[in-house]
This record gives sequence, C-alpha cells and structure tokens, in this order.
Amino acid sequence: MNLMPSKRTWLQILFWGLLWISIPFLLAGGGSDIHERYFYHSLVIFTGTALVVWINVAVLIPKLFFENKQALYLLSGIALVALITFLDEWDATPWEKYFEHSTPPRRANMQPNSLRHYLRTISYVMPYLTAFVSSALIEIASYANQKAKEAADFRNEKLESEMKFLKWEFNPHFLFNALNNIYTLSIIKSEKTPENLLKLSGMLRYMLYDCKADTVTLDKEIAYLKHFIDLHLLKDSQGLNVEVHLDESKPDIKIAPMLLIPFIENAFKHSQVEDLENGWIKIDLATTGDHLVFEVCNSLPKDKFTKDKIGGIGLENVRRQLELMYPDRHDLKIKAGEDVFEIYLKIEI
Repeated sequence: MNLMPSKRTWLQILFWGLLWISIPFLLAGGGSDIHERYFYHSLVIFTGTALVVWINVAVLIPKLFFENKQALYLLSGIALVALITFLDEWDATPWEKYFEHSTPPRRANMQPNSLRHYLRTISYVMPYLTAFVSSALIEIASYANQKAKEAADFRNEKLESEMKFLKWEFNPHFLFNALNNIYTLSIIKSEKTPENLLKLSGMLRYMLYDCKADTVTLDKEIAYLKHFIDLHLLKDSQGLNVEVHLDESKPDIKIAPMLLIPFIENAFKHSQVEDLENGWIKIDLATTGDHLVFEVCNSLPKDKFTKDKIGGIGLENVRRQLELMYPDRHDLKIKAGEDVFEIYLKIEI
C-alpha cells in the first residue's frame, strides 16, 4: 500500500481545502477583520480536509472499497468524517484557543436542539463530508477508467495476436508441392524454373514482411493470388481447367492481407481439378464503386473423397478475420451443392 499522496490526491487536497477556506471570506465580504477571525479556523479546516482526502484515497478505498467491502468502507468513511469534525469542534483541543478571536463564540447563546444548532452542525460537517465524497468519486472513476483502458488494451492485444495467427496460417503442403514441382522443372532444365522460383520467393516475402501490416494494397494481394495459382498449375503440363479474372483497375485499394487466399486454397483442395474432364475452378475478383466482390466456384467430385471437410478450418478462420477486420462491412455467402461449391464475398472498401 502506497501511503504517499499522488499528484491527483494533492490536487484534491488543495482544491477542497482552499475552497472551504475561501467560502467564509467570500460570504462575509473579505474584510481585514474577517481575515483575522477566520484565519486560524481555516488552517484547521484545511488540515482536516487533507486528512480526510489522504486517508480515504490511501487507505479506505484501496483496502476496503476495491476489496469488495463496500459496507465496511461506508461505515469507516462516516466514522472518519465524524472523527475529524469532532476534533475540529472539540473545546478541549489544543487549537481551541485559536478561536478566541471569533465573535460571537461558536457555541454561545445556542440552544442544543434548535434549528440553528442543527444547521451549524451541518456546516461543520460539510467540508469534510464533501471532501470524502468527492475524493471517493474521483478515485473510483479514475480506477474504472484505468480498468477500462486495461481491458481495451487486453482486447486489442488478443485481437492482434488472433489476427497474426489467422494471417500467418500457411499450408505446408503447398510449399512442399511447389518446391517439388520447381525441382522437377530444374531436372528437366525448363526455362520456367527461375521464373517460378521468383514467384515462390515473392510469396514468402509477402507473408514474412507485408502481412505484418493490418492492410496492404490490392495489387500486392492480387500478385500473391496469381503466384499461388501459377504454382498450382505446375501440377500438370497439359494445363488445368482453371479460369481466372482478377480486376486490377484499382491497385491502391486497401485490404486485409491473406484474406482471399483461403477461398482459392479450398477450391484447389476439394475440386479435384487434376481430373481434366470433370474438375474445374472459376475465380473472379471485381471492384465496383466502394465494394470489392470476390467469387470462387469449383467442381465437387461425386464421391467427395477428401481427408478434410469442404470449407473446413481455413474458411472458419477467414470468417473470424472478416468479423474482426470488417464488422458490419462484409457479406459472405457459402453454398455447397451436390457437384458445385460456391463462395461469394462482398467487402465495403
């Protein structure tokens, strides 16, 4: 427990102490006789206010209120205010002699049960009660703001970690297959070997560096998609039935990195595109106004034999990524027919 007053505590002490010191001067007009009459009393009020604020902030709030002992805190606060008020007004205190200049005497000619007596008592309590309540409200509000900020920071860190996981999920089978295909090209001394090595290198560079940002330009995402598709097409020298249209008319549009690739991965994984008679994939990306529209359709084999369910964890991850990056700004529709799997994605950009 830190008993040293913080800057905020000192400011509260000064504000409430000076406020209750100045009120008598303002009400009485602030003459020199008033200064003499209330000077010593003001010192006592200032000291009492400082004690109330300090004990409340340094002891009662952290040890009772923040420990879910609100009832005990309230009773302790009432006792503190009552004690400070009693010490202020008790005739046997050493500082009572400093009130000898007050005219009339503070308790002279006053009936114990009169209305004036009760109002006078309330006026004695008011500085310390106000200091107690205000310091409690300020500290509790500050604590609540701090906790809200910590919660927001925690959520942001959690979302950032989750986004990194979603963006960095990479299919190692694709990497191994691409390397094997490029190796095969090198064995037969194909002129396409350097070109495809550069494509794979560009893809890895994109994942390692560009994907660290929250968004990338659309041209970089499209380049990654093209390289991914081209390396998949190396599987068959006769060519695969893959139709691709990627709109590059707005290259500077910002988009979340690695957002579209899971849909294409899913199509190559489940379409059996190697079946040149029955397998096919169609990919279309268009930018219209302030929206990006991405559609992927692929064939489904009749036996639907696959070790992963269609639209499995990859598409679940992209759903989550869309929820994080484009809340209420996207429309994702997934339709699985008997022999066709379709994906439609519309994003507000």
